[in-house]
Amino acid sequence: MTLSHFFAGRLDRFAFGSPERARQRAERLCEASPGRAFALFVVAAEAGDAEASFRVGECLVEGKGTPNDLVEAARWYHRAAIAGHVRAQCGLAQLHLFGLPEAAVERDAGLFEPVASSQADFHAAEIWAHRAADAGAADAQAMLAYIFSAGPPDLRHPEAAFDWYRRSAEQDCPQGQLGYAIALMMRDSTAENLAVARQHMLRAAEAGLPTAHYLLGVSAERAVGTPLDEVAARHHYAIAAKAGLGKAQARLGLLLLEGRGGAVDALNGETWLRRAGLGGDADAAAMLGGIYAQGGALPPNYAESAHWFRIAAERGHSAAARALGMLYLTGAGVVRDPDEAAIWFKQAAEAGDPPAQGSLAALLQAGTAASLTDDPPPVHEWFERAAEQGDLLGAFNYAVCLAEGFGLPRNDERAAFWLKRAAEGVVDAQYWYGRMLADGRGVAQDEVQAAIWFTRAANAGMAEAQAALAEIHMDGRGVPRDHQSAKSWFLRAASEGHAGAMFALGALHAGGHDIEPDLPQARRWFMEAAEGGNPRAALMLARYAARGLGGPLDIEAGRRWYVQAQALGLPEAADELAAFERSLAIDGGMAAGMPTGADAPEAA
Repeated sequence: MTLSHFFAGRLDRFAFGSPERARQRAERLCEASPGRAFALFVVAAEAGDAEASFRVGECLVEGKGTPNDLVEAARWYHRAAIAGHVRAQCGLAQLHLFGLPEAAVERDAGLFEPVASSQADFHAAEIWAHRAADAGAADAQAMLAYIFSAGPPDLRHPEAAFDWYRRSAEQDCPQGQLGYAIALMMRDSTAENLAVARQHMLRAAEAGLPTAHYLLGVSAERAVGTPLDEVAARHHYAIAAKAGLGKAQARLGLLLLEGRGGAVDALNGETWLRRAGLGGDADAAAMLGGIYAQGGALPPNYAESAHWFRIAAERGHSAAARALGMLYLTGAGVVRDPDEAAIWFKQAAEAGDPPAQGSLAALLQAGTAASLTDDPPPVHEWFERAAEQGDLLGAFNYAVCLAEGFGLPRNDERAAFWLKRAAEGVVDAQYWYGRMLADGRGVAQDEVQAAIWFTRAANAGMAEAQAALAEIHMDGRGVPRDHQSAKSWFLRAASEGHAGAMFALGALHAGGHDIEPDLPQARRWFMEAAEGGNPRAALMLARYAARGLGGPLDIEAGRRWYVQAQALGLPEAADELAAFERSLAIDGGMAAGMPTGADAPEAA
């Protein structure tokens, strides 16, 4: 043993004779020999020294001279706190906010027996924070204000929270400055209040609080209480991001990617978004999903998009869950799976996402969400609530449920009522309400009004409405009979890929209407409609090819399109194909046995 160790041991034994001397000796040893200091603090604390009990708790919190143990720290803080030690009261309140069961601090015996942590105890924290706050501890005042503003409902007291934040801020406590600034902005957004709040926020930022830097960044980016300054926003976000604040990392990443507040920096921008997403920020993960889905200088990467949307969705981000559902529905970046799509749509829908509710309803109505058929979600109830709150899209979807009896008994009258309400702003509703009027379903038949609603939807670009408007112009129902107008509307619908409109254009050009016959044009339109899956167009194209109408005779094409028409659900195609084959056998290729109506194609 060296001489220094000998004298150190003698001094330690000397200190054991007095709690105060033991504590003072421990305080001197804290940096040089934390283990020996801890042992001396325990000696003094066991002898009843409140300051030593606090210091034992502090060592246990920091893991200094002993392993970190928050539950044991709480017990030692408790000893000091009941003796009136203000810093121990503050520390104990803070530990209760981390989640410490009452059993961890109330037992006298078995002090070092293990006790599992539980959820935060705001009520216990409030008791100790209040004692320390009343004694003037600025940290405790800020903590008490936080409890009164963010604790459970029975502890909420906004006015008291505001007052305690103010008192803490007056003592230059950084947490108090931050809380008071936020409370001021929430209370009244006048220019004067915003200016005062900004000063407190700046002091909190100068003290190094990342949240203060983040909020200053938000203020600068959105020009709240200060002029728009994206350079300053980027600066504050960078400080908070480097301190590990996820939301700041996400905002910094976005500014870097978009080149706001400085040069575009795609590499670092994506890196910050990734750090935020991996760190638990659902918004950042959703942003990454959107970036990869949209693409930019490079094509979209849907597999990477699905990865990030899943991360965000699993953390409760409803828009990301809806986007992930769309990827599964379309098979972009993932294996196409309507059942999996329905699962993610359901998550977003239950969180109140209207587009997801509509997508889920469409899957259920189409019968493609097998995983939900045994216990379908109450989509009609979601839509009804939305409709009653004035949401026009919700009103349209609720009307569809009523019209089709989806989830509730069919009710055409109520369906028509909600369709009319939704038609004020939803194009699909304008078309469907026009259809109800034209058919006299749920309302008195009124072809004139039907034409008005079809026209509104058609002018908004809806192909179904354009085709319907063309049809009523063909027949003169609710509008004057006008085949030229019909042709014009059919052309607009066909340009949107409407196969029925393409077939109708073929029929118009085939003759028998107020349009000059043009069989090559008719054949072209029948071809486009048939390739779009229209069964009657496939039958007409078979007839044209088999007879050489509007183009060359093509027996193989005729045979192929007859088969296609039959496969698409037209049984008469089989009879015509049989007659065609018989005629081929009789006259060696001339289709003389074709039905007499083949050269007078049916109207749309």
